[in-house]
Amino acid sequence: MRIATLQFSPCLGDVQGNIQRANKLLKLEESCTDAGPGIEELRPEMLVLPEMAFTGKFLTVICYNFPSLEAITPYLEPMGKGPTAKWAKDTAIRLKCNVCVGYPEIQKAEASEEAPSSTGIHATDKCYNSLLVVGCSGEILLNYRKRFLYYTDETWAEEGDLGWGFHSLGFVTSDSQSIEERVKHVPTSFGICMDINPYRFEAPSTAWEFSNQVIDSGSQLVIVSMAWNLPQKPYPSWDGRRPDLDTFNYWIRRFWPLLQRRMEHVGDVDGLLENETEKKIVIVFANRAGEEQGRERNSSVRYAGTSSIIAITQHYRRSNNHKVPEENATINTHGVLEDFDVSILCWDMKTAKEESICFADTLTEPKLVFAGTANNESETAD
Repeated sequence: MRIATLQFSPCLGDVQGNIQRANKLLKLEESCTDAGPGIEELRPEMLVLPEMAFTGKFLTVICYNFPSLEAITPYLEPMGKGPTAKWAKDTAIRLKCNVCVGYPEIQKAEASEEAPSSTGIHATDKCYNSLLVVGCSGEILLNYRKRFLYYTDETWAEEGDLGWGFHSLGFVTSDSQSIEERVKHVPTSFGICMDINPYRFEAPSTAWEFSNQVIDSGSQLVIVSMAWNLPQKPYPSWDGRRPDLDTFNYWIRRFWPLLQRRMEHVGDVDGLLENETEKKIVIVFANRAGEEQGRERNSSVRYAGTSSIIAITQHYRRSNNHKVPEENATINTHGVLEDFDVSILCWDMKTAKEESICFADTLTEPKLVFAGTANNESETAD
């Protein structure tokens, strides 16, 4: 599968300017002459943009995000009807691929006798931090609403009310004649940034709410749209010219069940025949980059960038009759035989600051491979 993300640094509140910036980086504008392939040359089947991609995130005194409902009101979009949706639909049709993009959603009440507030929003209206998924013909496939809110989301958004994001995405292949056979269906889980963390940081870190549902749903592909920031005081040596490996390692650890629980899904993201000796789940971390200045002097937020496209692969140590030698078999906390080795494949990873396309063709050899076992922590990128 060919997958692309766009890592960039949106300007706060400049929706049209950010759309133009994204088009330039993707080389969708005729005037772009930058070196390197554009998105049309890469021919992705899936394009993913960050959380709140075109609005940016607004700083309060000490943290990022919109400080109030009033501050975000001018940028709220009804599902499928705002500038973000228009861009996603137009881009999906032009590229003939699925497009995912984050945006601030407003769900208007059908009718309300109450007068709106000074912001023009009724008390019965609801706002969400959402991810719109559009198909290659411009149709809306899914509108996922962030379930686990970061505390700065709570100033304006409600928790998603539609459950975890899941959809069996259809991808058109070119190696078959019949229409039915030309479409491969890939069970896909969707999340937004904080969703991969423990609920409100109050649940146990080992609850693994998001990653467990990835396995339980039989997902072969995971899309995580993010605006993941660095600690308030980054390390003195941090200059943004390299990936932030501490952040990358943390993301991997939030998917720890994929390294310990046996994957039971059927099929493969690349449409290959069932492989009894190997299974993999592809994960797309689509983060933003850049720095935002705060309202107070010397206050700012830096985003971690480090957008990556990886796969966690399990290689089974089993004979054809599925019997495991006793000395190689152990039981984990889920009661599952740990009879496999684990590899983490990485096709592309951006630095913390760069604005560019992150791309993977998962049928090609990955640039990096980190190896481990189900019984030991994987050697990620420490």
